[in-house]
Amino acid sequence: MPAARGAAPVLVKRNSGIYGYERALQRMGLYPVAGADEAGRGACAGPLVAAATILSDAKSQQIAGLRDSKLLTALQRDRLYAEITEKAIAWSVACIEPAECDALGMHVANVMALRMALSRLDVPPMYVLTDGFSVDGLCTPGLAVWKGDQVVACVAAASIIAKVTRDRIMCELDQLYPEYDFKDHKGYCTPLHQEKLDAYGPSATHRMRFVNVSRTARVDSL
Repeated sequence: MPAARGAAPVLVKRNSGIYGYERALQRMGLYPVAGADEAGRGACAGPLVAAATILSDAKSQQIAGLRDSKLLTALQRDRLYAEITEKAIAWSVACIEPAECDALGMHVANVMALRMALSRLDVPPMYVLTDGFSVDGLCTPGLAVWKGDQVVACVAAASIIAKVTRDRIMCELDQLYPEYDFKDHKGYCTPLHQEKLDAYGPSATHRMRFVNVSRTARVDSL
């Protein structure tokens, strides 16, 4: 694990397990550690959702089965969501609506969502770990971890919270816009979703910056 802004290098052994990053940082006095991740960046409809978590270092509070939310079934995610929200020292979510994603662009919206989720934690972290890329504008040192949602417990937990939260929002949007079948594809660019877009054009919850959405909007206006 390389050094982050203003911090000394931290050694994390390959066989240290998914809680290895948190343990290594705690040995350096950097505790609590928060992890953050998002869900819905690649979707062309629905909000972008980010989550942040701080997990307990007590063995009795460790959560078995943590991994990247995309590698879990819906039932596994729901079970872990309940356990994370019960056992976590702190957790939070933040949503960026489609119109704001369009206005900002997805990368800026993504960083903003992660920053918002971290700022909403009830317990201020001393160190932040994120999945893939760093989050600017934090007063806390941090590190972006490659595939963090697979190798860092607090980031994996955040990915599950973000994914379950967003999936539930998309199921609610399915009630408002039943013609798009959001409950099935969750707003991602699947053949089924494109079929519905071609048939009905974009809804108020679609992201107009996406080429496949803007193209159907232009066709619909002819």
